[in-house]
Amino acid sequence: MMSLMTRRDLTLLSAGLLATAAKAQKLAVLPSKAYRFEDLVVKGNSRPVFDGVTHTGFHLEFHETELAPGASPHPPHRHEHDEMIMIREGTIEVTIEGNVSVIGPGSVIYAASNDLHGMKNIGATKAQYFVTALGRVG
Repeated sequence: MMSLMTRRDLTLLSAGLLATAAKAQKLAVLPSKAYRFEDLVVKGNSRPVFDGVTHTGFHLEFHETELAPGASPHPPHRHEHDEMIMIREGTIEVTIEGNVSVIGPGSVIYAASNDLHGMKNIGATKAQYFVTALGRVG
């Protein structure tokens, strides 16, 4: 049996589609491109590389962060998007859902959507790592 949509249903659907389209338009489609490290602008302790959507509409954000000894980028937190973090240098203590690990250069962290996670530079020198956010950031 076919169900008919009411004017109210159409209005709500239209509003939802417009809101989704407006949000998608805020992020540019990422071009194929090489990003030279020396060209990246430092903002605080981070170097944003890109933030946009792929040609298939998937949100992708990538940045590099540097932490001083004893520093954390922020308190432990949760968010909707997934994150992959690769350590370039330094010693990081990472906690994911209460599980603590100490990792160094070449190690990778994966924090799934809504998992409580945090990290701290526990080494005597700076730590540097690259973050890839996968999916809607917000």
